[in-house]
Amino acid sequence: MVEKNNFGFAELEQWLNERRVTEIECLVPDLTGVARGKILPREKFTEDRGMRLPQVTVAMSVTGQFPEDGPYYDVIDPTDRDMQLRPDPSTVRIVPWAIDPTAQVIHDCFDHDGQLIPYAPRSVLRKVCDLYAAEGWNPVVAPELEFYLTARNTDANTPLRPPIGRSGRAETSRQAYSIDAVNEFDPLFEDIYAYCEQMGLNVDTLIHEVGAGQMEINFFHAHPLGLADEVFFFKRTVREAAMRHDMYATFMAKPIAGEPGSAMHIHQSVVDKAGHNVFSKPDGTPSDAFYHYIGGLQKYTPAAMALLAPYVNSYRRLSRFTAAPINIEWGYDNRTVGIRSPISTPEARRLENRVIGADANPYIAMAVTLACGYLGMKNKIKPKDEMKGDAYLTPFALPRGQSDALDLLRKETDLHEVLGKEFVTVYSEIKEIEFDEYMKVISPWEREHLLLHV
Repeated sequence: MVEKNNFGFAELEQWLNERRVTEIECLVPDLTGVARGKILPREKFTEDRGMRLPQVTVAMSVTGQFPEDGPYYDVIDPTDRDMQLRPDPSTVRIVPWAIDPTAQVIHDCFDHDGQLIPYAPRSVLRKVCDLYAAEGWNPVVAPELEFYLTARNTDANTPLRPPIGRSGRAETSRQAYSIDAVNEFDPLFEDIYAYCEQMGLNVDTLIHEVGAGQMEINFFHAHPLGLADEVFFFKRTVREAAMRHDMYATFMAKPIAGEPGSAMHIHQSVVDKAGHNVFSKPDGTPSDAFYHYIGGLQKYTPAAMALLAPYVNSYRRLSRFTAAPINIEWGYDNRTVGIRSPISTPEARRLENRVIGADANPYIAMAVTLACGYLGMKNKIKPKDEMKGDAYLTPFALPRGQSDALDLLRKETDLHEVLGKEFVTVYSEIKEIEFDEYMKVISPWEREHLLLHV
């Protein structure tokens, strides 16, 4: 890949020619992180330099629904107008699993006046990064993404189970950091790493996490927008590779009862125009900005949970003693808190947001955690004292469900200003639809415990 700032349409054409690309997957990440768009012949893509799709394409629920009326249509034209999609040349990647030479390119969404669509996830992250740039700051992030491998499951009423490995057996016990447990799936991971190399994804370490069939991949630190693109591509890649090995890969926050949930821990720091980490003073001690950033995360994360834990399933992960935080305490090298400061040199001082679920849209998740830190630094918010003990023993300080989280988000106007009022309106309305859909479903627990007992 060529560096983002130097990769324009001329370089894109050369890149496509060198690889004899005949088709282009024109992609737009929607609110859930699903890849929407069109597949165009190379000639059509080169001729048009973009395409049009209805505005609602990036603003529908995970079930494909959208509101019939209400505030949603104060933002989105009820006449179902088109938006114009423009490719970002720096995002071009080959599609490794395609039979014919095929490329994929992420597009940005614009209205007819040439303005970014404010509720498109990529637009929201751009907006937050621009706020940092206006202060002379450059945010740096590094995500750690957990996911489960499961046996192929075509019946939604059947619980998921671990897949069969090379030994012919499925995992039946916790295998945290086990090399042999990872090697059970060597053929799959060889494909995943090969695909990532072909796509230029900057993945780093692969480990086996605590759960049966649960894995984690780490990314090298970089600018948030480029890394959100890489996480978006990576999720798509892992799902595709897993299916080719007769298994599924899922980024659900809590896919299997009794097993730990999956997170997207995001390490974050901020550097100034000279490249110095603003979290450290010249003498190497933590700066005021470091503490203010923590203060922002502590003040605004509870109201941001509807964005960081976006589904009803997300809140099943956030429970006591399950390797997931239940509050927004902070501490040095303390994995029981929601905001951890890992051991590092002063130049690499950073914070790790451990609250975010693997099911979160990477663009929205990065925008939100950076927005909280931005507000902390701008408003000089002081954090609570460091938590030096077990934070699992402290009270819950996060919403316990999606409905409560949405109420908190609607009330926190500071976040509305940073993320965009239009985005918060559209997002909240979509999540209300999802919650209403969920409430129509009767669960096995209800049939088991209530059918003949109440």
